[in-house]
Amino acid sequence: MKQLLLLVTISVYCQITNAQKSIQWISFEEAIILNKQKPKPILIDIYTDWCGYCKKMDLNSYTNKTIANYINQNYYAVKLNGEQKKDIIYNNKTYTFKKDGRRGYHELAATLMEGKLAYPTTIFLSKEEKVIDIIPGYIEKKAVEKMLTYYANETYKTTSWRKFGKNFKSNL
Repeated sequence: MKQLLLLVTISVYCQITNAQKSIQWISFEEAIILNKQKPKPILIDIYTDWCGYCKKMDLNSYTNKTIANYINQNYYAVKLNGEQKKDIIYNNKTYTFKKDGRRGYHELAATLMEGKLAYPTTIFLSKEEKVIDIIPGYIEKKAVEKMLTYYANETYKTTSWRKFGKNFKSNL
C-alpha cells in the first residue's frame, strides 16, 4: 500500500513538473481568437512530421523550462504543420492544403513563410497580427531565448538586433 501511494505521488509530481515546463501550444485559430480578447505577440513554429531539425528544436530548445515559461507568459504559441490537410480560415480567406509532388504544403504556412518553404521556420507576429520576423532553420535555445525577449518586449521597435545582443543577459 505504501509503495502504491509513493508511486502515485511521484507520478502526480512528474505530471505537474512536466506541465510547468511544457509550452502550451494552441492552434492558429485559437491564437487569433485569444489575441482579439487579450492582445499578445504570437509565436508560430512551422514544422513537418518528417523534419529531423523540427524534432531536434522541440527537444533541445522548446523543452527548456526557462524558454517554455517565457513563451507561456508572453506569447500565444502556435504549432503549425506546414503540410496539414485541415483548412484554416483567417481574415475571411480559406487557406487549404495544396498537393505538390509527393507531398504538398498548406497555403497559410506558405503565405507566412512568403513562399520559401523551409522547416522548421519560426515566425513572430505582433499583437496586431503583422509579421515581425521569419526565421528559417534550427535555432538553438540561447538564440531562441534572445529572440523571444527581443520581440515580446517590442525592443525591435527602438533597438537594433546587434545592439540588443550586446546587452542581452541570458537566464539559461
